[in-house]
Amino acid sequence: MLMLRDDDTLFAALLARDPSYEGFAYVGVKTTGIFCRLTCPARKPKRDNVVFFSCTDAAQGAGFRACLRCKPLDSRRPASGALDLLRDKVKAEPDRRWTTEELKALGYDPSTVRRAFQREYGMTFAQYARSQRLGHAVSRLKQGGSVLEAQLDAGYESGSGFRDAIGRLIGDAPARTTARQILTAQWLDTPIGAMLAVADDAGVHLLEFAERKALPNEIKRLREQVAPIAFGRHPMIDTLADEVRRYFAGQLAAFTVPVVQKGTAFEATVWDNLRRIPVGQTRSYGALARTLGRPDSARAVARANGANQIAIIVPCHRVIGADGSLTGYGGKLWRKQWLLEHERRMADAHRTPASAMDRDPTA
Repeated sequence: MLMLRDDDTLFAALLARDPSYEGFAYVGVKTTGIFCRLTCPARKPKRDNVVFFSCTDAAQGAGFRACLRCKPLDSRRPASGALDLLRDKVKAEPDRRWTTEELKALGYDPSTVRRAFQREYGMTFAQYARSQRLGHAVSRLKQGGSVLEAQLDAGYESGSGFRDAIGRLIGDAPARTTARQILTAQWLDTPIGAMLAVADDAGVHLLEFAERKALPNEIKRLREQVAPIAFGRHPMIDTLADEVRRYFAGQLAAFTVPVVQKGTAFEATVWDNLRRIPVGQTRSYGALARTLGRPDSARAVARANGANQIAIIVPCHRVIGADGSLTGYGGKLWRKQWLLEHERRMADAHRTPASAMDRDPTA
């Protein structure tokens, strides 16, 4: 399961801009003295002009400077400047209703902004801002604010338009939201892409990468089986966000935040056993089936694995094919490979003496 690290493999990954090596491999270009991520959008150098490194310290120690375009010293993946700025502005002013003229005044082309948000969150900037605006309006209603106040805060001049928008968001009329349980949603940014988190006082109901194809159906199922969903802030998501941050920083191997999953008794047993697979290890579907005392149920285990909608915490990425192949993963195979390599290094770090870690931070 370890990533191949020979130079030919890494050069092929460089040409393909393979994101599964993010944070694990860097390329130095001898002719420029610059080192980059393998996903750098710059023109690719010739094979004879490159050298590969396992960490940024090694690249800098060899005299290479960090690329100003792909910014390999940043822990997060490089993103559009428009995405970073506008995401912060929406967070600071959740009630604001953005116009194309305002985007242009900031120096951004609206179509560029739309594509950047579509790539990262699976929705346009207008949809992203609207979801945050309506979520804030729902919070106002839950706190006892009037429908009119919430409507105006959300930027709706028409009461009927506001009611329709709230109805699409949480499946209920504004006046009735104060009496209903509502799940809270929030985007969490990670080094390998945005994740959607949904939680309430009981725990986390969903944690998925934005690109997961099944995500719309999972959201629909939550709305139908549990409660309406609105974007906003919740202490449970604050706790989750902190644990997710520490996990990706290599500081947390076991999550403590509670999870809430609805499934069959068999699915629940599979999900429970997924959480028992140690960090840095994998299991095949067949091996997991044998652990459950049902050696002929490998396919059923695979289906239950695919039905899991709390990624990373319930580590379905740790299940592989009997031949060692990665097999399917809803968050995309390159992320599965990234997560396994990240966890392998975390496990190695816990087994490595501190002095050795100081010498090689990527051990």
